[in-house]
Amino acid sequence: MKSRGGYTGSYQNLVENIKLFYREMAYQLCDGFSVNTGLYSIQPNIGGVFYSANDVYNRKKNPVNFRFRVLSSLRSLANNISVEVDGIADNSGWIDEFTDIEENAVNSIFIEGNMFSVTGNKLKIAGNDPSCGLYFVPADDPSKAVKAAPIEENSNNKIIGKSVKTGLLRNRIEIRTQYTRGGKFLNSPRIITSDFVIEQA
Repeated sequence: MKSRGGYTGSYQNLVENIKLFYREMAYQLCDGFSVNTGLYSIQPNIGGVFYSANDVYNRKKNPVNFRFRVLSSLRSLANNISVEVDGIADNSGWIDEFTDIEENAVNSIFIEGNMFSVTGNKLKIAGNDPSCGLYFVPADDPSKAVKAAPIEENSNNKIIGKSVKTGLLRNRIEIRTQYTRGGKFLNSPRIITSDFVIEQA
């Protein structure tokens, strides 16, 4: 904004005001309100099911997340975007984030028994090979990998389950699956490993 012009204030004030704006946005979202920025909207969402008005909120069964929706003003800008192809991306699948849902910790820690979510691409666990599954793999001793079970959600872009104990501090997430788009299983499982390390708390 400073280099392109149009903003005449100080850089420090600009940064601080933007931080204040996002803090207020987070406050409003956590207080149950939706936020509309003109380019996109965000709204809080409670997962799971309540069977009666007397049901008690359960953090594990009813996790709170936030839904992001792009508005028409931002979508229309896509018509003015040009794309230059630099190469072909790895299509074997990848892991973007591991989140300890109960600690709200991303790519950092996990606690045994806490619900986790793993997001990425081509993650779905599928196949008849007994090795298929999601594993917590000690970075310093992969032979001590522990398979997570049960898996609560299993899709192409997200897997939700419960964290397990490996007994070692530094771990990676590993998914072994025969899944491929097209409905036919691979002959042998492919392995997707996180490029980040998470610590067992």
